[in-house]
Amino acid sequence: MREDRQTLMLAHLSQLLDLVTGFGGFLVPLIIWITNKDKIYDMDEQGKGIINFQLSMFLYALICVPLILLLGLGFIGLIGIGILCLVFPVINAIKVNNGEAPHYPLSIQFIK
Repeated sequence: MREDRQTLMLAHLSQLLDLVTGFGGFLVPLIIWITNKDKIYDMDEQGKGIINFQLSMFLYALICVPLILLLGLGFIGLIGIGILCLVFPVINAIKVNNGEAPHYPLSIQFIK
């Protein structure tokens, strides 16, 4: 295994494709993780973290949709999810590039 901070950073930043395409932020990190998890040191652990974060944010967004109709609070939830999906991939990409361990808050551990 080799250490490759640039690929790890790219995996974290590729989540931002959700803002452009709506779905690329899940597919691209998934492909990077699957193809490199046995080749790059820490890719397996960080890839799982990225996928868990993406799945968690998707689940939270699904929960917010009916809350829009019921209470209008879903809008606040969706704005919060949007901010989390913008800020934490950037923060974690910087951490990885500096050799620090990334952390995604509110992530449900779907994949361990």
